[in-house]
Formats: sequence, structure tokens, C-alpha cells
Amino acid sequence: MSDVLPEGWGVATAALIAEGCIMMRKCHLNTCPVGIATQNPELRKLFSGKPEHVIQMFTFMAEELREIMAQLGFRTVDAMVGQAHALKVDEGAGNWKAQQLDLGRLLADAGWSKGTPGAPTQPIPSTPLDQTMVAAVQERLSTGDVVAVRALVKNTDRAIGTEASHELTKARGAEGLPEDAVIYRLEGSAGQSFAAFAARGLTFHLTGESNDYTGKGLSGAKVIIQMPPESDTVAHRNIACGNVALYGATSGELFVNGVAGERFAVRNSGATAVVEGIGDHGCEYMTGGRVIVLGKTGKNFGAGMSGGIAYVYDEGGTFASRFNADSADLDPLDTEDQEWLTTMLRRHIELTASQRAEEILGNWQLNAQRFIKVFPREYKRIVQTLNVKIHHG
Repeated sequence: MSDVLPEGWGVATAALIAEGCIMMRKCHLNTCPVGIATQNPELRKLFSGKPEHVIQMFTFMAEELREIMAQLGFRTVDAMVGQAHALKVDEGAGNWKAQQLDLGRLLADAGWSKGTPGAPTQPIPSTPLDQTMVAAVQERLSTGDVVAVRALVKNTDRAIGTEASHELTKARGAEGLPEDAVIYRLEGSAGQSFAAFAARGLTFHLTGESNDYTGKGLSGAKVIIQMPPESDTVAHRNIACGNVALYGATSGELFVNGVAGERFAVRNSGATAVVEGIGDHGCEYMTGGRVIVLGKTGKNFGAGMSGGIAYVYDEGGTFASRFNADSADLDPLDTEDQEWLTTMLRRHIELTASQRAEEILGNWQLNAQRFIKVFPREYKRIVQTLNVKIHHG
């Protein structure tokens, strides 16, 4: 590491570039030239880093932070909370547009301290809906009976079900409960992170719509989003679920009677989903699980997809033009694929009353030929090499 650092660089920044990543943007291709983002044993030999380098980097970061804090007159990170007087605008930063910004309101002294309600150090109180959902889990754990809850939701109700899942996980761990042990029947428009990290045994049946990050980190629960029965909208042409659904999901199921937004199932590693259309970047960096799309997709589908399988109903024959072929292939269905798809479509109809699924099943002999199987290349190679049977579901 050079003793003379470029202007504006800290010691921690220099430590980051001294070893490791050279920003080749090949993390998803298994060809990382410095041996970090790869499982190839030959490429991994190229990694020159050591655990001691990581320790040194974080030591540098901590030292640099303490130096800055000492200059500002703070002994602890907690003591810095709310101290807007220690911040100032760099008048020379950015272009002419940035210099037109008035940041006065952002830098105003809010009078916050560690004990101020709403400060980052204060716990966020449970909402009445959270408390009702937690009580349902507790009732199931104490009685062993199926528990059902009905409630209205609105878009300010965020992370619905996460606190209940925490309660369940404390008691049962990853094992959770049997399917449909606790059923939440909800109506309305759910806020961000609906059913995030939801645990096995919980079922969330939402009549209405959900916002971004639905099913984020899904951990075994079943999530159903259904158009209101009285609605005259065409489900597969209308949004029912926001962006980045199933982000980082590990297990569980999601059934969407409508279209979801962008980056559907990004980094999904084990959940199963049926959706009637999605936006751009579907199944991005997906490593496992199964996704069925019964309608149009946006551009860049399957970018960095290294595992799992997606099935896309390509009615117009245009899907290939929106598919990212860097890491996956487009294959026809085999007999087992068709059997599994028909089973899932029937289940989608049962749970959501999907007209789209009914139409597709109504002429299955023709429509089966319109499905395209998105099969990651490396995953396919391993399956074929080991001659193993793919487990659906």
C-alpha cells in the first residue's frame, strides 16, 4: 500500500483496494478473475487475500472513524445521533444543479437525543394489527388448533406478519408449524414488506394488493394475493404486487392473481411462485426455487440466474427478445415439467380463482407448447453430470 494516498482517500478506502475485488462485474458468471465470487477451484487459487487482511481493514475503518469523531468532539456513535450542528454543506461539491439545493431543513436541529421517542435507539411499538397477529400464533402454540384471523389493512401497515413470524420462530425455530396452522385473511392495500420473513405454517391471504418487497426473505409461509371477487379488472393486465417481491426468499410459496413489478424473485433461493406477469429484471440472480409467469415479462429476464427454474407462458412468442442469455438457456418442457405445471395451475385456481390459469388449462395441449423453460446453464450441467432428478416444488 502506498504511503501517499490520493486526496480525499482514507486509510480504509486504500485497504479495500489493496486486496481482492477489481470490479470486473462478473460475480454471477462463476469466472471471477481474482477468485472471490467463484466456486471454481482453479480460480479460487488466485485469491491472494487472508483473514488478517479483513481484520486489518476493519481496524483501519474503526481508527479512521475514531479520528473523525475526535475532531468533532464525540466519544461514542450514540452521542452523534441528532447532532445536526456538526454537519455543514460543501459549497463546492457537485455540479451547478447540486449547488441550487437548499439543505437547510435537512440540517436543522431537531432536538433529538437518545431518549427522544422515534429516535433510532428507541424500539418501534407494535401496531394493533401486529398484536392481533402475534396473539393468533400464541393461541395456536398453546391450543394446537387452527387459528384464523380477519382484518383490514392499509398501505401504512408495513412488514405485516413479520412480528408474528418472530414469535413463531422463537418457539419453534425453522421447523415452524404445519401448513395453514395460522391463517390471516386480509383485505385492502398492504404496505411495504408484506409477509417479510414469514415463517412456515403461516398463511397470508390478501384480497387486494401489496406494495414493494412482498415476501422478502420468505421463510416457509404461504402468501396469496387475490383480486377482489367483485372487481371487473383483468388480473393479468393489472398490478397486484409491487417491486422486488420474494427478494432473498429461502422457502415458501407466493401466488399472485395479477401482475408484479420489477425484479420479481431477485436472489430467490428456494421459494415457489405463480404470478400472472412481471416487470423488468425478473429472476435476477436467482439461485433456487421455481417461478411460473403466466403473462408478459419485462426486459433482462434471468440476468445472473444461476439456479432454480422459471417457466414463462410466451403467448406472443416474443420472450426471447427480453431474455438475458448470459447464464441460462431456453428449453422446451419435458413430461415432468408439464405434470408439475398443471398441478400448480390447478392450485393457483383453487387459491386465487385465477381466470388466466383457467384459460391456459382449458386448452392445455396447445398452451403447453407456449411455455418456455428457463434453465440456468451451470445448474443444468450439474444435473446432467450427476444424473439427478430435479425436485419440483
